[in-house]
Amino acid sequence: MKQTKSLFRRFLKGHFLFIFFPPIVLIFLSAFIESPFNEEELNKLNYFYVVLLLFGFIIVAFVVISWIFFLRLRKRLTRLQEVMSFSANNNSFPKPISVQRDRMDEIDQLGSSFNWMIQQLEDSRKREYEEELLRHRLIANLSHDLRTPLTILRGHITRLNKEAISLEGQNSLTEMNYTITRVGDLMDDLLSYTLLTSGKHPFGPISTDIGRLVRASVAAWYPVFEEKEIQVDVDLPAEETFYWKADPKWMTRVLDNLFQNILRHAAEGKYVHIMVDVEKEQILVADRGPGMDNSSYGRGAGIGLSASNYMLKKMKLKADFTSNENGTRVVIGRAKPKGNPELNSMITGM
Repeated sequence: MKQTKSLFRRFLKGHFLFIFFPPIVLIFLSAFIESPFNEEELNKLNYFYVVLLLFGFIIVAFVVISWIFFLRLRKRLTRLQEVMSFSANNNSFPKPISVQRDRMDEIDQLGSSFNWMIQQLEDSRKREYEEELLRHRLIANLSHDLRTPLTILRGHITRLNKEAISLEGQNSLTEMNYTITRVGDLMDDLLSYTLLTSGKHPFGPISTDIGRLVRASVAAWYPVFEEKEIQVDVDLPAEETFYWKADPKWMTRVLDNLFQNILRHAAEGKYVHIMVDVEKEQILVADRGPGMDNSSYGRGAGIGLSASNYMLKKMKLKADFTSNENGTRVVIGRAKPKGNPELNSMITGM
């Protein structure tokens, strides 16, 4: 490993030489070199001005060297700061900075450590991308491979339904058919989430009338809620509205997921409240089900909610969930802007 050199040691060494070297040279010359002036002529000289000139030279040299030193130091630190600031403003990883290996003082050591951290972050991001790609491929293959045995099981259940069996057997077949349907829905949600996170679903954000979109979604789901005898309490302003820069298809899928979870896990509450708050620019969906801590809700809603949260995050929105034994309340609104967490933590550490 190359031995490092101290920047400040060189600075102190240079100043020491400029402060003490001129007086030493002057003493040496006066001691060993015969003066061309006689004593009477020397007495005519003002020693005070000679000393003043000497110290003036030392002070000027000291200021000039200090100014040059700190100017170069500031230039090198500013270059490092500009690299980090540019990357932070553009939400990306900074580029490595040049380091002089033959000099390797404190600033170069700082730059070398900075480059090492960048390399570690890039390697980590590359490994994460490869693992994510492998996971997406595995989930897609698994979802495809499981459909065949589920189809075979459903075929056998359909055949058994035609046979003369007891009431208990009929109930078991009904439960098996419902379970197969649930597994199929979960695989669809899992595959959908995989396609979303891998960028397979197109994302086209535009200025979207949220009031109109929610009204259309509620109108589509109203017959389904009515069939399940669920009371629908809507508060949708007819004239007032607000706009989000969002993908209408993604926003509709988020609402579909919330309404579907109410049917699957909160239908026993027989109530759903849907409101558009124009003043706060929020969408509220509430039910009177058993809450998200209930095993049925937690077991079946996780993948769908993960997909919804991913889509909301891409549209710079967020969903806040409040849940207890009396029901679940979801509020969708704008998300607060955040920077790159990895880059921010790295710069803070610097």
